[in-house]
Amino acid sequence: MPFSIKNLVSKNNGNGHKKNGQTPLKLVGQKPKYLTRSDQIPQLTAEEKKQLEEVNEKFVFRTNDYYQSLIDWDDPKDPIRRIVMPDVQELDEWGQLDASNEEKYTKVKGLEHKYTSTALLLVNEVCAAYCRFCFRKRLFMNENDEVTKDVSEGLDYIRKHKEISNVLLTGGDPLIMSTSKLQPIIHKLRQLDHVKIIRIGTKIPAFNPFRILNDPSLLEMIETYSLPDKKIYIMAHFNHPRELTPKAIEGLNLLMKAGAIVVNQTPLIRGVNDDHKVLAELFSQLSFIGVPPYYVFLCRPTLGNETYSVPVEQGYQIFEHARTLCSGLGKRARLVMSHETGKVEVVGMTETQIFFKYIRAAVDENGAKFMAFNKNPQALWLDDYAEAEDEFPLDALQPMSGLDNK
Repeated sequence: MPFSIKNLVSKNNGNGHKKNGQTPLKLVGQKPKYLTRSDQIPQLTAEEKKQLEEVNEKFVFRTNDYYQSLIDWDDPKDPIRRIVMPDVQELDEWGQLDASNEEKYTKVKGLEHKYTSTALLLVNEVCAAYCRFCFRKRLFMNENDEVTKDVSEGLDYIRKHKEISNVLLTGGDPLIMSTSKLQPIIHKLRQLDHVKIIRIGTKIPAFNPFRILNDPSLLEMIETYSLPDKKIYIMAHFNHPRELTPKAIEGLNLLMKAGAIVVNQTPLIRGVNDDHKVLAELFSQLSFIGVPPYYVFLCRPTLGNETYSVPVEQGYQIFEHARTLCSGLGKRARLVMSHETGKVEVVGMTETQIFFKYIRAAVDENGAKFMAFNKNPQALWLDDYAEAEDEFPLDALQPMSGLDNK
């Protein structure tokens, strides 16, 4: 039976999210039904369905009736709707499909090696639902061939590169795979002594927590391979506090009980969490559960994503205002851009300047580099700023007196 849509949602409060940050669910099924066409969404009008046809032809659409049940269809600006339902503004010609030039760091098919200690393994090309602001939407297009079902070449690359201590499994969403298909990959990675951390990037806990609740073998796999000295990290993707339903929280707790370390990362998305009170509520609720907020990403300039992007300087203000409303345990996130040259953190602003720092760099000379730019309120990405006014590479800084003697 499908999930009941009727009477599942309460009215929004003034901050654009559910009262008390929670959506009351009356679940009548335990296995969500996947929906891949907008004409399967009864709440859309005939006119809306027709308008979205062109969007669906260009960018893939997928959701499920559990996630749809979180939408308040009486609110045209509902944030959950914005996460998963197509928008005609995605047809605006803006951005590029590979905005961070991931192809540049692809060493073998399905494997990226950008940072010395970390490799990224694309294990599939399917998600439980597709975020409209996805930065890898190119993977879901028919002509794309970046992902391979046979990851043996990628595993062999990792085996030969002993400097790799972290492997991120992504795609797509690794947890959409059956445990019987995912476990052999985890098993082979655990046979490599130099791989200390296995990360699984997933939005399954938000999109379909029943994938966790209904599969004991998944939890057994985590218990087997998340070791005392070599952990499995679940990189969850909760974008809005209303996604933290009782079932989602139950799934997160099962993952942690099985031995996984769970953290959360989210983009800053216009119309979803670009309100400091909403973002603070997300941070706080995550901290209450025991899931540290990890990264908040500024949206990459990906094709079709301008409507979801928040300007850098506005994003910094939202982010910092949100952090002022949280305890120390709720404010551990960093505001970053996954730029072609590395992971760049937004660290501060004055009336005239904005400051960035590399926290991961693709080349050693950029490691921990601090940069000062003149402000540009319209900037959506690092490349929108003019040449840096000042740069301070780590090696250019004078060591602290007596540091070498301690």
